[in-house]
Amino acid sequence: MVERDLNQVRRVVVKVGTNLISDSDGIDLSRIDMIVRQIAILQKRGINVLLVTSGAVGLGARELGLRQKVQTVVMRQTCASIGQPILMSHYRAAFAAYHVVCSQVLITKRELNDRKTFVNLKNSVTSLLEHNVVPIFNENDTVSTDEVGSAVGDNDRLGAFVASKIDADLLILLTDIDGLYSQDPRIDSDAHLIHEVSQVDEQLLKSAGSSGSQFSTGGMRTKLLAARIASHAGCATVIASGFVDTVLTDIIEGRRVGTYFSPDKRLNQRIRWILNSATKGTIWIDDGAIRALKNHKSLLPSGIVGVEGAFEAGEVVMVNRIAKAVPYYNSSEIMESMGHQSSDVGDSVKKGRPDVIFRPEDLVFLDYAD
Repeated sequence: MVERDLNQVRRVVVKVGTNLISDSDGIDLSRIDMIVRQIAILQKRGINVLLVTSGAVGLGARELGLRQKVQTVVMRQTCASIGQPILMSHYRAAFAAYHVVCSQVLITKRELNDRKTFVNLKNSVTSLLEHNVVPIFNENDTVSTDEVGSAVGDNDRLGAFVASKIDADLLILLTDIDGLYSQDPRIDSDAHLIHEVSQVDEQLLKSAGSSGSQFSTGGMRTKLLAARIASHAGCATVIASGFVDTVLTDIIEGRRVGTYFSPDKRLNQRIRWILNSATKGTIWIDDGAIRALKNHKSLLPSGIVGVEGAFEAGEVVMVNRIAKAVPYYNSSEIMESMGHQSSDVGDSVKKGRPDVIFRPEDLVFLDYAD
């Protein structure tokens, strides 16, 4: 049986789902207070807590009198713009009652994908935690869209990305069910709660449902994907019901609450950044280059047979369909040099950069992440 060892947890990311804090009036203030009260207790115990919260779109929709799921990008942005300040005002008031300062951090996929911006974000969050502030994260739905590739997609994965970026010890996904079940407990009386999971594999992902609430986008599959992202950062995950008044303290105290996902060996920050970043294009290479990369060699221009998409130097790209990498050259420069020996590539292309397209430390094979 997988052992839960949470005695050394010092940094926790808590994700709160829309269903937990929404009611017929728009927002359940008692539920927010319950969550905030537990966070304050954890903070007094010397644990840094970062909060990722859903609810802005739902609050905005209710403010506008909408009763159906928000479908269009523009309406989602509209509802988020209306609902976000309402949501933050409630959290601020709740934290103030426990003499805790909170802050708002709105991010998009761009901040997570750009290496320099990501480092700045991590430094800012670290400073907030050093001042005992609880950062409250939400995706900036007002400007992020799937169409331009700036949307994370759901706050489960956002919580996992945050946990990965700031080296959290534990990710807690609070939802409206007790955890991961063997079958859907709403329709199968034989379903039983799975208390511990050692690894999120493809079979487990395929068995997960995809249904979500009216105003949210996450189902159990997104939570499992989040647990897998967190595991690469050496971060454990617990999926549990947020309707239990002591759920956070119960988890930290090691009680067998919800479903616990074991962490993997922590990959270094750069590897995690490459793994979790959206790719901007694809470099296609021949079989000889594949063998060289698997033997921890650099990619040479001579091994490249094609380039797909437009990308800049330093952006993450796919290599065939087997790896992700960060090249020293942009897509146009790679197309100009592909198939040639490094010595044949002119200085006008190299511009003082290495003779190779990327080095082994700039590459992550995807089977390493599975």
